[in-house]
Amino acid sequence: MISATRASPPARAEAARGAAVTRPAEGAERGAPSPSAERYRALVDAYFDFIWRSLRGLGVPAATADDAAQHVFLIAHQKLGEIAPGRERSFLFGTAMGVAANARRAGARRRERCDDDAMAAAADDAPNPEQLMEMKQARALLDEVLDAMEDDLRVVFVLFELEGVPTEEIAAMLGLARGTVASRLRRAREEFHAIVKRAQARALHRGGKR
Repeated sequence: MISATRASPPARAEAARGAAVTRPAEGAERGAPSPSAERYRALVDAYFDFIWRSLRGLGVPAATADDAAQHVFLIAHQKLGEIAPGRERSFLFGTAMGVAANARRAGARRRERCDDDAMAAAADDAPNPEQLMEMKQARALLDEVLDAMEDDLRVVFVLFELEGVPTEEIAAMLGLARGTVASRLRRAREEFHAIVKRAQARALHRGGKR
């Protein structure tokens, strides 16, 4: 797997769970959670972090990733009965792709250079200033590279390289043949390395002018 610095989600899955206010089934004990509410809560617990990181990889800034993730789970809550057992992650990721695309089309995409709060929340010990600067620079470079990639390549790259999803599952999630996933992943890696080299060359060039 390609090593890349990525921000981790802050612990705010509880807000997404707040949408699970469903009426108990008739005859159920008052105050007892309904099966749909329990399923939704399990969905949030299992996949909130994955969806938050996926949204970041798909171009949603850290500043708005919480809202975007909650929107994904709101849609999941509304369509819970349509999500087949075993297809939860596929449904959520597909929804996240749409949410991220809508954010870009609406002009909500802003370049985020600072992920201090998100990265600090993921670490047990706060990084020192030098480490923090390195993390910010690496995150900024990753954002720049991902933004420059074609969408179909970016999706498989985020899933495989950043999230560690196996190619078989990616194929099932995206409705693609395994060979297509492998081909896109190969091209994505090539494009990733080419874009990184160009970005690093530009950085060196700017540094040399100072």
